Amino acid sequence: MSTQHARKWQVQEDWHGKTEEKQKVVKKQVVVHKRWVTRGEKFIYSMFSCILIATFTYLVYFSSTLDQLNRNIQSLDADISNQQTLNQNLSYQVKELSQPERIIANAKEHGLELKNSQVKQANEITE
Repeated sequence: MSTQHARKWQVQEDWHGKTEEKQKVVKKQVVVHKRWVTRGEKFIYSMFSCILIATFTYLVYFSSTLDQLNRNIQSLDADISNQQTLNQNLSYQVKELSQPERIIANAKEHGLELKNSQVKQANEITE
């Protein structure tokens, strides 16, 4: 082999060696990551979760409003029963104070006289 032939051979080896190195560097594998959830699914899930949160918020608001309304109704019922008791007590006092014996005793204390001709029985009128 001649020197010229040897140099060509050496240059070819260097050239082939460099291309192999370049090819090795270029041959990186691109790893494609498969997504668990696509964009459309993410959108659907986010919309569903927003609707679910809004529904739960409305339910909590509605139940608290209903609870407040029930408390107000119970308070009004208690006030009504107290007022009915007070009215019954007052009607009993009216009956007690309108007894004829009490009226006659009170009239005598103030110096009034009873005339039988003008006195009418209340029982006869009301019955």
